[in-house]
Amino acid sequence: MTIKAVVFDAYGTLYDVQSVAAITEEAFPGYGDLITQIWRIKQLEYSWLRSLMGRYEDFSAITRESLNYTLKILGLKFDATAFERIMDKYVHLDLYPEARQALAALKGRKLAILSNGSSDMLNALVKNTGLDSVLDATISIDSKRIFKPSPQAYTLIEERLGVKPTEVLFVSSNPWDAIGAKSFGLNVAWIERVTPEAMALLCQKSDVVAPLTMFKALRMQMDEMDLQPDHRIGALTDLPKLAAV
Repeated sequence: MTIKAVVFDAYGTLYDVQSVAAITEEAFPGYGDLITQIWRIKQLEYSWLRSLMGRYEDFSAITRESLNYTLKILGLKFDATAFERIMDKYVHLDLYPEARQALAALKGRKLAILSNGSSDMLNALVKNTGLDSVLDATISIDSKRIFKPSPQAYTLIEERLGVKPTEVLFVSSNPWDAIGAKSFGLNVAWIERVTPEAMALLCQKSDVVAPLTMFKALRMQMDEMDLQPDHRIGALTDLPKLAAV
C-alpha cells in the first residue's frame, strides 16, 4: 500500500520536551532537571488517568496541574511569574535539529501532527516554529475528549486527512504512542533516540541515577508488550526512505 500521509506526534517527536529544562533551571536553580522530568512524567500520567476515569480536561490544564504537583512535592515556593514563564515554553519548544530537513524531504505527501496537545497550545507552537506553512493539518485530540493511546484518538487521522490507516505512516518517539498507533492499525515508525545499550551505559556511570536518565528508562524504551512498531529508526531524517516504500 502506498503511503499517502505521514503523521507525527508532536511532543518528544518533532519537538524536544527537554528544551524546557533551561527555563526550569533559570526559575529554580539546582532543580531544573528534576522539575523537567517529574513534570513530564506526571503530565503523561494525568492524561492517561483522566482518560480512564472519563474526566477529560485539555492538555493545557493537565500541563498546569502536573507542574503544580511537581513544584509542590519538591517543596518549592509558588511564584506566579516564574510559573507562567515555564508554561510559556510549551508554546516555544525547540524543534529537533533534523525536523525541518525531514519534513522538506517528505514533500508531496500529506503531512500532519496528531497530538494530545490542546488546539490552542498546538496551533501556537506550530506557528511560533514556522511549521504552519509546512503541515497540511495540526490535529488535536480535543474533539474526541480522550487522549492517545486510546483508539478513538487515532480515528482523527482518517477523519481529517481522508486517508485509510494502511495509507498512513505514523511517527512517534514515545513508545506508548507507537504501540497505541500500531494497535489501531497504522504503519508505525518509532524513533529510538536512546538504545538499550546506551541506556545501560548511562546507568553504570554513576551510583546516583540522574533524573534525565530515569526518564529515559521509564519513557524512552520500548515496552514489553505483544505489539511492536513496524520500523525502528534513529532520527527523523530516516523517514523519507520508509515513506517511499
